[in-house]
Amino acid sequence: MDDWRSGASLGTLKLRAKILAITRAFFADRGILEVETAALSRSAATDVHLDSISAFFQPTSNSQRFYLQTSPELQMKRLLAMGIGPIYQICKAFRGDPPTPRHNPEFTVLEWYRPSFCLTQLMEEVEDFVKATVGCSEVPKHSYLEVFESVVGLNPHKCSLEELKKVAHTRLDVSSTQLRFSEYLDLLMIELIEPSLPEYCFLYDYPECQAAMAAIENDSHGNQIARRFELYCKGIEIANGYFELTDPIEQRKRLELDNIERSKKGLPEMPIDEKFLAALSTGMPKGSGVALGIDRLLMIIGELEDIDSALTFSIDRV
Repeated sequence: MDDWRSGASLGTLKLRAKILAITRAFFADRGILEVETAALSRSAATDVHLDSISAFFQPTSNSQRFYLQTSPELQMKRLLAMGIGPIYQICKAFRGDPPTPRHNPEFTVLEWYRPSFCLTQLMEEVEDFVKATVGCSEVPKHSYLEVFESVVGLNPHKCSLEELKKVAHTRLDVSSTQLRFSEYLDLLMIELIEPSLPEYCFLYDYPECQAAMAAIENDSHGNQIARRFELYCKGIEIANGYFELTDPIEQRKRLELDNIERSKKGLPEMPIDEKFLAALSTGMPKGSGVALGIDRLLMIIGELEDIDSALTFSIDRV
């Protein structure tokens, strides 16, 4: 049996160390503070697409349920509300989705926040980071509307569910007819749009229904859009950024709606992070933040086909 060995070669492990060193130097040069937050929390991600991994802690006779965090986002935002300024973190995150060539339930994420930055400023900084690590040239930026209209032929901000369904069932082999609007958007994005994207590119200004924790605004065409972006590198979605929602009332509403959707799908409702909402109520500065997958970045730089080859010990080796 060779499963005691690391999935990553010694060369890949050295490359990972180099990437982490470059990352820390990049943020040190910009005066961005490195922080650490807890991996465990009494609350969990409410997003219907995220599967939190629970952990039981029993210091006394009463067992308490905690959750391994899917992202350090909410605790980092609590620090932002304290006035800490620009911050970044490199840490482990956990999501209970089955392992695939691009996903391991335990993974390394780089997350950073820039108070006062608009979305464009953060995209430019992410581009600088990718140039420093991957070594690519300029990364083009395309709106979600631009690529969706070009490939699918519909305005994703104004089309109907029936129009999306018709395109999906005409151009793809879709078995279910019960998908939600957002699910059809994702299906068409994955199957039709992503294969046509340039080697490196940003997509920005997503449909309102995919806002998650991003602010919603009107664009120059009168469309209501979510102020967020994703970065694609060689066909892999590697980063996800927001111009952050700071309204505690709207944020609570979204978290509660998430739990309603979870209930409809037969998924457990998740405990909402009241400490995070209290921090928003105190006042979190407007700004932008982004999460970037370090393991996927390593796959791109090292030209690796499977995330197991980017990790010391993936889920199949522990």
